[in-house]
Amino acid sequence: MAGHSQFKNIMYRKGAQDKKRAKQFARLTREIMVAAKAGLPEPDKNPRLRGAILTARQANMPKDNIERAIKRAAGGEDDTNYEEVRYEGYGPGGVAVIVEALTDNRNRTASEVRAAFSKHGGTLGETNSVSFMFDRVGVIAYPAKIASSEEVFEAAVEAGASNVDSGGEQHEIICDPDDFSTVRDALADRFGDPAEADLTWRPQNTVAIDEDKAQTMLKMLDMLDESDDVQRVSANFEISDDIMARLTA
Repeated sequence: MAGHSQFKNIMYRKGAQDKKRAKQFARLTREIMVAAKAGLPEPDKNPRLRGAILTARQANMPKDNIERAIKRAAGGEDDTNYEEVRYEGYGPGGVAVIVEALTDNRNRTASEVRAAFSKHGGTLGETNSVSFMFDRVGVIAYPAKIASSEEVFEAAVEAGASNVDSGGEQHEIICDPDDFSTVRDALADRFGDPAEADLTWRPQNTVAIDEDKAQTMLKMLDMLDESDDVQRVSANFEISDDIMARLTA
């Protein structure tokens, strides 16, 4: 298990499936509402909203929930103003961590994030204190069966992607953040909705951590996951399969 997967940022989660599902839907609802408020409430005229809806559909969020979130934002039913905030620091074992949040109370969110770091031997740093160890990229993934590697490569390059990695199970397309919406939409027109599509922080190198540090790191991610404000976490750790198997047994 790595701090970054090929498809998305990993947040280690435990507990009942319904609890995880409720938290995931709450985060997705918040992102949809922020996107709808930031531009037009029409997906075809608002790339961010279109992306938020795509992510929600990938998570099997009911259509009614999606439409209700858009209507609440567009109709002014919810006057909460959310800010996008990024926190950076080091977790156990010197793991570099980036936490992205949407919050209506910066003090509350900062307190929750700081507590998660400090309780598990980590330290929060200043903005850009660890982000230089990551590349900000758009990642779009399709299952391998969607098309041949040659066909996906050709379509991705034409759309403006910077790299394509076709493995045994999926095609992973990488692009510049500024080109993300254009590349995603062009590929969606060609192959349908992707399995995953997101802007992410991809670590340039990973740090292998031992079992004790891995256990602490996963507990820290659990605590961050408890915060309703935290949207996603990126980290540059690597846990061997043997250690992961013991920790999840």
